[in-house]
Amino acid sequence: MASVSGQLEGLYMAHSRKDMNDTLTDALLSACAPDTAMPSRLVMEHVLLLSVLHHTVGVEVGAHFLEAVVRRFDAVYKNGGEGKECENLLTIVAHLYNFRVVQACLVFDVLKKLIGTFTEKDIELTLLMLKNVGFLLRRDDALSLKELIVEAQAKASEASGKFQDQTRVRFMLETMLALKNNDMRKIPGYDPEPVEKLRKLQRALSASSDTDTRLRISWDGILSAEQTGRWWIVGSAWSGAPMIDNSQQKVLEKQPSGTVSGKILELARKQRMNTDVRRNIFCTVMTSEDFLDAFEKLLK
Repeated sequence: MASVSGQLEGLYMAHSRKDMNDTLTDALLSACAPDTAMPSRLVMEHVLLLSVLHHTVGVEVGAHFLEAVVRRFDAVYKNGGEGKECENLLTIVAHLYNFRVVQACLVFDVLKKLIGTFTEKDIELTLLMLKNVGFLLRRDDALSLKELIVEAQAKASEASGKFQDQTRVRFMLETMLALKNNDMRKIPGYDPEPVEKLRKLQRALSASSDTDTRLRISWDGILSAEQTGRWWIVGSAWSGAPMIDNSQQKVLEKQPSGTVSGKILELARKQRMNTDVRRNIFCTVMTSEDFLDAFEKLLK
């Protein structure tokens, strides 16, 4: 894992981040989200690799992958596919939370949506998510988990005659109560050890990054990113909020004013300034006489 992540970091330094993000996302989704059931361990290891790059390269790595996963899940879920792609994509989201790429709010968002519609498929997906991250949710936000359980109990009462077989509904409620009471024994097949081992490996590989890089994004915020902007990525392109401008015209990024030497541009590349905005700011700061000169140039 250390060798692979190190090689990918080198590729990120040598190539466009957009191209790398697109390629990495396509490769991970092809490996982890087919239409057939995937081994949980395999999905965990792929998401672990992504989480290491999220910490060492930059949050845009995890943000790009997360957006692709959420959009694909939304499309597959709405189409009502009978394969296992929905389950695989939701497992990816669960492990993005396990490995600290996203915060709990995103997981609660998708659980609330599933409980809100409350079909047999939704119950299966809810159980899958709770089995993977339920106890971590309890540790991070016990109050929100309690509110979710109350909502699920109310939905189950309303839908008492909706399902011919009430077994899965009862099992879901029993699982939620086990989480509430912190009783791992009542969840069949629950084994936290594989995730804990990979978390230790993640901490070792991301030791140089001691900042909290978890993304605090809502589910709907990701789906509406084309209209409201990707505010969670510094320097990302944005077409403007609808209430300000309904046109599809993109905001043009300004190029560094004046001429910039090849030496400065090469230094910018070595410092991982791989977007126009980053290069622009870096070159401005490096070529300014003082802070006032830099301030005036940045305003232009």
